[in-house]
Amino acid sequence: MKKILCIISILITTTAINAQETGEDNWGAWYMYFGTNKVSDKLSIHTEAQFRYYETTSNFNQLLLRTGLNYHINPEAIATLGYGYITTDGSFDELPNEENSKEHRIFEQFILRNKVGEFHFEHRYRLEQRFLESMGETATQHRARYRLQVTLPLTDIFFLNVYDEVFINLQDDAFGQNRLYGALGVNVTENLAVQGGYLKNHFSGANYDRIQVGIFYSPDLRKKK
Repeated sequence: MKKILCIISILITTTAINAQETGEDNWGAWYMYFGTNKVSDKLSIHTEAQFRYYETTSNFNQLLLRTGLNYHINPEAIATLGYGYITTDGSFDELPNEENSKEHRIFEQFILRNKVGEFHFEHRYRLEQRFLESMGETATQHRARYRLQVTLPLTDIFFLNVYDEVFINLQDDAFGQNRLYGALGVNVTENLAVQGGYLKNHFSGANYDRIQVGIFYSPDLRKKK
């Protein structure tokens, strides 16, 4: 009996240590900037930068830089072709001589928008071709993503924003991750908004809690007549 209790104790301790090492028990944070820069009646440029941390203000996890060209089919439909660069520290612990992984990503995206009453719906469909490099090894992976986002204006200034996004791998195990998000937003000006919220990032074997702070800036760069 003592031997069984000892084994159970070791298993519990090992599980707790592993959870701590992944950062699963810590609140992290994502600090984000998104830009949609209109350059013509049909075209705009997407700009994006995200700084992700295992803890709220420290312990670097990931840097994501993304850009793309948007084609506005109409106010409710947008097609995008873009590129992203991502560098990732995959370990919660600070390890000596640790080397971050790198990723070059091409993506194709289609957005559909509609309104039901006061609720604004956005459906985002995205395909990604991912070129990965880690520890001298390279790999190519493909992924599909779908995000349903709902925005509810509370006043002319304040609004609520929620979304759920599922990631589907096109190789190996199909399920990649799921992101559930809720935030309060503020329209600072006509083309500037700020959101602060919470993200639950679910993987097959782990769940992460993330605070999100996002700045959304959409200047019109068309020449004024």
